[in-house]
Amino acid sequence: MNNEITAVSSFNSGFNCAQAVLAAFCERYGLDKSEAVKVACGFGGGMGRMANVCGAVSGAFMVLGLRYCSSGDDLKSSKEETYSKVREFTDRFKVLHGSIICKEILGCDISSENGMRKAKEEGLFESKCSELVRDSAKILKKMI
Repeated sequence: MNNEITAVSSFNSGFNCAQAVLAAFCERYGLDKSEAVKVACGFGGGMGRMANVCGAVSGAFMVLGLRYCSSGDDLKSSKEETYSKVREFTDRFKVLHGSIICKEILGCDISSENGMRKAKEEGLFESKCSELVRDSAKILKKMI
């Protein structure tokens, strides 16, 4: 199964957006899937459902950290490479969605009762959020 399908399938089965993206790639980089799901849990819904940075983007940033960052002697240079890849991912994501901020992408603030109601009524989690998860995985696949 490819990463985009895996990510969307995980999202549709109940993982949040960050969990779905990280879980689709984590084992390739030595992170157990159950640990990845725990690590990414707080990033869903734009950071704890605060509608800030999109969870699919946060999950992608975690994948980039797994791929490019080293804890060895080259930590400083690997951080710089990771930061560069994060900026590249962000640029690519913005081309598709205009922003990396959840409430801007969705057109409503899911941290509020009214915003959450609107998102549910319009089916944004099933439509737009699954698209964001898919696109994040697709961008990652091209980058790594």
